[in-house]
Amino acid sequence: QVQLVESGGGLVQPGSSLRLSCAASGRTLSTYTMGWFRQAPGKEREFVAYIRWSDLLTYVSNSVKGRFTVSSENAKNTVFLQMDSLNAEDTAVYFCAAALRTRTFPSEYNYWGQGTQVTVSS
Repeated sequence: QVQLVESGGGLVQPGSSLRLSCAASGRTLSTYTMGWFRQAPGKEREFVAYIRWSDLLTYVSNSVKGRFTVSSENAKNTVFLQMDSLNAEDTAVYFCAAALRTRTFPSEYNYWGQGTQVTVSS
């Protein structure tokens, strides 16, 4: 069992930055890949990025590449999503999730956090 708790969301202006955190707990975390997803109202859940605990392999979707960065602090079992140059299209609920396989599909992820709202508006 893996428990995930996101934090760091909020209301920001276009062009601003936010850093989301996901605190993970549970056994054998090193075997998981941690993914970040987002879901805007009326839209499907969208893959954003992942990081693999075992070797820190990362991957960021093309839609946010160059603006978002995923990282981790393994000693604290925490992963981060650094989001820069935010725009209105980034408004969504952001979720972290854990999967035993390194994938980008939501259905491949076994555990999910409760989500944190990010709103970009002037």
